[in-house]
Amino acid sequence: MNLVTGVIVYACLWWVIFFMMLPIGVERDRAPQKGNDPGAPVKANLKKKVIITTLVALILWAVYGYILTQIQ
Repeated sequence: MNLVTGVIVYACLWWVIFFMMLPIGVERDRAPQKGNDPGAPVKANLKKKVIITTLVALILWAVYGYILTQIQ
């Protein structure tokens, strides 16, 4: 796996995992103010989700790279 392939695989893994993480732990606003979206989360915890996504994607990317090198 060359550098470009590795970066592309990591980016794809990161985005897929990030979109899977977005709905976890989301609570809707029970009494939204006028003009606010009633489906908007009270607290999105995006920083925590980005950190977890980065770590999980890194682990999966490393496993993918290891498997790929063992096959070749």
